[in-house]
Amino acid sequence: MIGSQKSRAVLGVDISSSAVKLLELSRSGDNYRVESYAVMSLPPQSVVEKNITDVEAVGEVVKAVVARSRSKLTRAAAAVPGSAVITKVLRMPADMNEDAMETQISLEADQYIPYPLDEVALDFEVMGESPDSPDQCDVLLVACRRDNVDSRVEALEIGGLEPKVMDVEAYAVERSYELIAQQMGYDENTVVAIIDIGASMTSLSVVVNNETVYTRDQLFGGRQLTEEIQRRYGLSAEEAGLAKKQGGLSDDYDSEVLAPFKEAVIQQVSRSLQFFFSASQYSAVDAILLAGGVAAMSGLADTVAERLEVNTVVANPFASMSLAPSVDAVKLSNDAPAMLIACGLALRSFD
Repeated sequence: MIGSQKSRAVLGVDISSSAVKLLELSRSGDNYRVESYAVMSLPPQSVVEKNITDVEAVGEVVKAVVARSRSKLTRAAAAVPGSAVITKVLRMPADMNEDAMETQISLEADQYIPYPLDEVALDFEVMGESPDSPDQCDVLLVACRRDNVDSRVEALEIGGLEPKVMDVEAYAVERSYELIAQQMGYDENTVVAIIDIGASMTSLSVVVNNETVYTRDQLFGGRQLTEEIQRRYGLSAEEAGLAKKQGGLSDDYDSEVLAPFKEAVIQQVSRSLQFFFSASQYSAVDAILLAGGVAAMSGLADTVAERLEVNTVVANPFASMSLAPSVDAVKLSNDAPAMLIACGLALRSFD
């Protein structure tokens, strides 16, 4: 049994706009264990708004992050951003087999996809019986521009990995969320907003009953704080990034730089939620999960909770996992809010 699980195991590799994050999980019964993980920064402009612009540079960072993690796995799962994906729920006869479905979807796909089909990667998943029509089933069609998929595949291959799964970021987050929901005691009626604040993008996913009902990306992220530190204190991008993490800036930093940035975060969160409320039947959320590199910022979750009057916690998908002896618990705890996608991808090992 362990042998077969090991043979299906995949590394979760999240290629974000600023870093490559890698994670290997194992499972015993219902308990997960972090076997290895590593995070490395990407060269500036090698990924712009989640599009890989320098495949070679990203591939070299993948290679380095694999070496740093010391994982022996070579099979990998990665994800494309939701903005690169078109999804559509189709209805098909419930007695149709998968081969017939594939043929039918190929014939009909050009109705739903605004690109030439030879430029698109297609996949589908049978979701189950249509609620109001037992002889029909709902089928989720997912389409993505091939160049988004191919650039990630190529970067993984340059890094010495064998791409086995190409997922969608929002679905990977959903898988990690299920672990957090169990920890937090959220039930299927809890409306949870997951706000992932990365280096340059902020993504909102609203999850109800373990399903994502809304997603939205906005151009805003931690890089704005780094750039303000550079500008105000005359530092290089690298020095500013280190100062942001380690402190040591002058006394006015908290009031003059950090406080306005936190204010901007609160405005972004509030605006994202307003977009969600105006586009759905919901007028409130029950909880906010803060994710991404910015989420771990001291006091941010408390400030968001206080200002928006919503219970707010920092996401940690590893809170109830055990760790292999080689994993640095403090480092993982600091990186955990930014590891939701990597964790959701690594969980594909157990599908």
